[in-house]
Parts: sequence; C-alpha cells; structure tokens
Amino acid sequence: MTSTTAPPLLESFLNTLPPDLFDQTTLISLASTVAILLAAYSLSRVALDPKTTTSRYRFLFIWHAFDALIHFCLEGSFLYHCFFSTTPLGRLDPKEAFIDPYNYLGRVDRVHGAQAVAGKFVEGVVGGPAKAGDVGGGFLEKVVRGTAELWMVYAKADKRWAGVDLSVVSLELLTVFVVGPMACWVCYDIAKKNSRVNIVMIMIATAEIYGGWMTFCPEWLVGSVNLDTSNWMYLWLYLAFFNGLWVVIPAYVIYVASGEIMGAFKVRDAAAKAKKSV
Repeated sequence: MTSTTAPPLLESFLNTLPPDLFDQTTLISLASTVAILLAAYSLSRVALDPKTTTSRYRFLFIWHAFDALIHFCLEGSFLYHCFFSTTPLGRLDPKEAFIDPYNYLGRVDRVHGAQAVAGKFVEGVVGGPAKAGDVGGGFLEKVVRGTAELWMVYAKADKRWAGVDLSVVSLELLTVFVVGPMACWVCYDIAKKNSRVNIVMIMIATAEIYGGWMTFCPEWLVGSVNLDTSNWMYLWLYLAFFNGLWVVIPAYVIYVASGEIMGAFKVRDAAAKAKKSV
C-alpha cells in the first residue's frame, strides 16, 4: 500500500509556511509589485531608443522607474494611512494594535495607520472598523481599504508598518516627496542622455542605503521585537528580499555612476597632461 505521508523534510518546510500564504490579499499584494515592475519595463520600451541606450542604462532606467512607482503608489499609501486613517484606541484588539507614539498629531486617544482600516477589531465594540479618512464611498474607498490590507500583510513580518513608527514615517516622508521625484528625474536624464544623471543616481542610491539602515537599526537595538522571522516567507521574502533590493541595486548604481564620473575625470586629466606636453 502506497503511503501518502509527505517526506519529513517537505513536511517540516510546509509547517514553516504562514497559514495565509495563498489568501487573496497576499496574492494581490505580491502581484501589485510585479505589475509595477511590468509598468516600469513598459515605460522603458516607450522612452528609450534601443539603438543608443546600453543594456546597463536600460536596467537603471527600469530600476528608477520601478523605484519611483513603489514610492508613490505603495509607500505613498502608507503615509496616507499614517496621517488620515484613524480610529479610537479602544476599538482595536490591544494584543494586535501598534500604539501611536505619545501625542502623535496631538492625539493620545487614537491609533493611526493601516490597522485603523484593516486591523483586528474588538468584537462587540460599537462603530467597527474606521473609514480611511474622508474619501467618500465607491472606488476610492475600495482603493484605500485595499492598500490598508496590503500593508497589513507586510505588517505580519514587521508590525511597525501596521501603525505609526516615527523613524519609519520620517524616512518615508523623504522617500515619497524627495527620492520619488528624483527617481523620475533620473529616468528623464537617461532618456535625454544627460550625463548629470550619474550624480543624481549616486545621491538617490546613498539615500536608499542609509534609509534601509535607519529603518532596521533601531529595531535591532531593541531585539527586533516587532519583526516576525518565524517562517521563511516573512524572513526571506518580506524582510530580506524586498528590503535587500534597496541595498544591493543601489550599491550597483553607485558602482556604475562612480565609474562614469571617474572616467570623465581621467579624460580631463589626460587632456590636461597632453596640453602641458605641447
């Protein structure tokens, strides 16, 4: 008789998977990232001349377009929830709530963030989940609720993204309103073959790497109390892979851009030496 029991190693691996791995919200959240990448690639097909753009700079265009869209669409929605999605503190399950910093936005009796829309609420409390700001009904309300559910998926790995963490919010304000537009500037300069792009890329890449450090270093110093590394998906996909992209690729950006700048200096120095020898 054939056994239907999974091999021990496979069974052990399956036991590490989150129970909601294939639920609709998780799949839509992951699909949204892929959709943004495809949009960035499509934009490169429209904006760049394949005959005069190297594969290296096509990749950098796609990366910065992807970077800008992530900052505006996803991280922008995170900031929206941090400032406009709010509910009285007593409505949320105290075991699940990420409490606001004291006197955040001048309030001590409310919580903000995606949790105010899509968090776990106390049963029987009058009012139920909060509406995400004054967005009315229909499509816009669905979008706001959808982004809240997306951030609650990521918050399973890093609880700070369910609510308001001052370090994260401060970094995201710079990311959305400064780095995002600068990434668009990079795409424009690559399309126009402007050598200024190398300086701007180094500025963005440095900011991205610094931002990654400042996102996680405060958490490591308190023992990673808000991080869940209990299964491979939270640890390696949500925390390591998605955050690692904004370290590895910016490092590559610095390598490419600094090489171009150093090459220009070498040409200048060679021209100066040739002039002196005449």
